Formats: sequence, C-alpha cells, structure tokens
Amino acid sequence: MAPIIVLFTDFGLEGPYIGQVKAVLHQIAPGVPVVDLFADLPAAKPQPAAYLLAVYGAWFPPGTIILAVVDPGVGGERAAVVVEADSRWYVGPDNGLFELVTRRADRPRTWEISARPEAISASFHGRDLFAPAAGLLARGEPPAGRLRPEGVFRRPDWPDDLAEIVYILAPGGTLSWRRLCSL
Repeated sequence: MAPIIVLFTDFGLEGPYIGQVKAVLHQIAPGVPVVDLFADLPAAKPQPAAYLLAVYGAWFPPGTIILAVVDPGVGGERAAVVVEADSRWYVGPDNGLFELVTRRADRPRTWEISARPEAISASFHGRDLFAPAAGLLARGEPPAGRLRPEGVFRRPDWPDDLAEIVYILAPGGTLSWRRLCSL
C-alpha cells in the first residue's frame, strides 16, 4: 500500500503553519497524500495529545507516517525522534507525545533524528526538521539517526488511561482547547 502522511498538530486552524509544513512535504515527497487529522490539539500540552494520538493513529493503515508536533520545548533540550510502532511511523519531538503509542505497541523502535538542515528555525521544527524526516520516510528512505535501546518508557508516571476530557467535537465544528478554557 502506498504511504500517506497524517498531520497531528497544535498549530491552529488559522495562519500559514499547516500550509508551510505541507509545502515541505510536497517538495520532498510529491504525490504522497497528506491527511489533516488535527491542527487544533490542546496547545503546548503533549500529555493529553499523547492519549489522542494513541487512539487516532491506530485508525490508519500500516505504513502511514504520522507527523505529530505538540512541542512546547521547541528549540530546547528535547530530542527529535522517529518511532516505528505497529507498522506505522511517527515523527516529532521526544517530549512524551509518543509515550502511549510505544507503550501499547508490540516491539516499538525509536531513532533519534541526527540530521539537521542548514537553516533551521528556533521556533518551527515542525516545518524545518520533522516535515523533512516524514517526507523522506514517505519516499521509502529508512530513518536517519541512531536507534535507541528498547523498553525505555520516559513517562512511567503517566497512567495508561487519562481520566479527563481533552478534546470536544461540537456539533457543526470543533471547540478548540483555547476556547474551552475561556468558557
């Protein structure tokens, strides 16, 4: 089956961010379909997004590349990773976003992305670092980077199930996290 790329972000529904990421993906992997799953995840909150990712990622076929970016530490100490879990690829920051995906998968593998582009924004790794890595995977290239040891759960204090509402789909559209917090 031909790959697809799925976007799973907190970039928001307004502004140029999703468009810029798609432009990079189309340059690197022309013709690969891109599916917009979430652009309005809880902003800068990788933990609730991790639970949504574990559920929604499973709906996509094997070989899917999920570009997942909820990254409050952009430009900071967190690593950039590629995760293979249950025959799907996940690309994004190592900040807990992939905790539940790897915990629930059979034999997940994680690579730390070592390649860095010449020009990289301090605040938009989704476009400059993660989108190129996802595009290369979509072209069939293996993950570039160092394979990490297996079995290391970085967020063992996170429960297997999160007993809170993290996203509401309202009739006729979505009610974003920001809007929900201001109600």
